[in-house]
Amino acid sequence: MKPRQEEYIAGVDEVGKGALFGPVFAAAVMLRREKADKLIVAGLKDSKLITRKKRATLIPLIKNASLSWSLGQSSAREIDILGIRSATEMAMLRALQNLKGPISMVLVDGNLPIRTWEGAQQTIIHGDNLFPNIAAASVLAKEGRDDLIKRLAKKFPGYGLEKHSGYGTKFHCEALIELGPSKLHRKSFLTKLFLKAKR
Repeated sequence: MKPRQEEYIAGVDEVGKGALFGPVFAAAVMLRREKADKLIVAGLKDSKLITRKKRATLIPLIKNASLSWSLGQSSAREIDILGIRSATEMAMLRALQNLKGPISMVLVDGNLPIRTWEGAQQTIIHGDNLFPNIAAASVLAKEGRDDLIKRLAKKFPGYGLEKHSGYGTKFHCEALIELGPSKLHRKSFLTKLFLKAKR
């Protein structure tokens, strides 16, 4: 049966915007209307409010309930060149462009629109707590980025990436001062840290 037009609404969310290491990730999800409520019953909500174990159980349920889903990312180098907002928009745009089927509306978590998206969109503060397609996107983005950072932690030992996913914890900052940044650290994010260390 052909989906109704309102089912072509894509929720989009990002993760990793404030990290010091690695890419910023985004996910876009179009949910089947009749399955969205089942995801909520299964525990779907903002990825920051549920455990990693719970997120892992939700991943196959989200994919099964989706008309289409996709991930997008922008690298640390792109973040340094473009700035974090433009790089985040690029990650979101890449996720949206990889969805299958038409998109009638994009629901963006937060208050900043995707300036490069030419279609209809609406920004929603705390959207990941209000709309299941945004919550689903937050879970896919979070798990996708965490999995990548865990793999990268083996290639870039000493920073504790497997513990903090590249965010600026005390351990991570101390390791940066001792070891210096890797090629996947966001150099534009580290200026204040190294200035402070020189004092």
